[in-house]
Amino acid sequence: MQALEIACDESGYEGEKLIDTTTDVFAHAGVRLGTDVAAACLAELRRRIRSPATEYKATHLLREKHRAVLVWFLGPSSPLFRNAHVYLIDKVYFALGKLTDVMTSEPVAAGLAADGRSRAASDALYRDGTSHDFLTAANTMMRARDRADVTGPVDSFFRVAGALGGLDGDATGSRAQQRNGRAPGLTGGGDGPGNIPAMWQPFGRGGRTAGRAGAFSGREKAVAFRQRMRDDPTLSLLDPLTPAVMRAVARWGAGGRPVTIVHDRQTMLPQERVARLQRELRAAGLTLERVELAAAEFEARVQLADILAGTVRKIAQDELHGCGDGELTMLVRPYVDEQSIWGDDRSWASLRS
Repeated sequence: MQALEIACDESGYEGEKLIDTTTDVFAHAGVRLGTDVAAACLAELRRRIRSPATEYKATHLLREKHRAVLVWFLGPSSPLFRNAHVYLIDKVYFALGKLTDVMTSEPVAAGLAADGRSRAASDALYRDGTSHDFLTAANTMMRARDRADVTGPVDSFFRVAGALGGLDGDATGSRAQQRNGRAPGLTGGGDGPGNIPAMWQPFGRGGRTAGRAGAFSGREKAVAFRQRMRDDPTLSLLDPLTPAVMRAVARWGAGGRPVTIVHDRQTMLPQERVARLQRELRAAGLTLERVELAAAEFEARVQLADILAGTVRKIAQDELHGCGDGELTMLVRPYVDEQSIWGDDRSWASLRS
């Protein structure tokens, strides 16, 4: 069976750094168009926008003076309509979800684990709010940046969580106040205690979890995870590109059809990482034939994926922050992947209804 070629690019990507980034949302677009159709679509954008730029970006379409072009680009008369998808990740929710996966279940490559207890814990943390310090320490603990240091990031995280009253059942913590437009998942004060006990109370006193082999502390599970990262240089828990690429293959390769991904040049997709993705996908009955890297400037399909990812990310992020544009939100609905990782129920209802 001939492989289906999908052009992909991302927006809001800063590797495994999910907290203190310039954007709260990561977006990964997949476009299924022939090269001639993609080139014609770019030519139409140039005709309408009339910018001398050699490479068009989402910022061109997001300018108010080009709103009509954006409406056309996302609308039903666009070549992209029904021929593209955008996988979204709410970065704070993703970080909290990975944290509870590490502490209570087995982390998976393709997004978040299906474990009910872990999802309930991450949902509670996100809904009730955590502190900025807690999120930063959790992000650092799960990053692969310094694989050789197994215990240092774990100790730092548990120091922060303990100081906030999150590692014993006696501390009460403080309920996060209404966010009033702030990004969900954070308390109003940024450095306040937040509702950290909401994470730990279901796991027992002292952050301990009960498993088939007995009781294991959250610290022990975190150390075990970092030992795995030290021993496996291809293991990356937090990189949103991993679930995004896997979802692109699942979305377009349903039924067992092989998929080839043509991706914008990306240092985080070396051959060993691609090989790991291929193994994970084969285990799920899916086939990623290969990943080809191409510069968006010279590959029209990738340039369209870049523009689509950037525009949908900005529209979705505005909706997340409570300042969405009703018309634009409605236009992105056909593109938003139903399996996106999103924690905020209100904005998700707008993006997917």
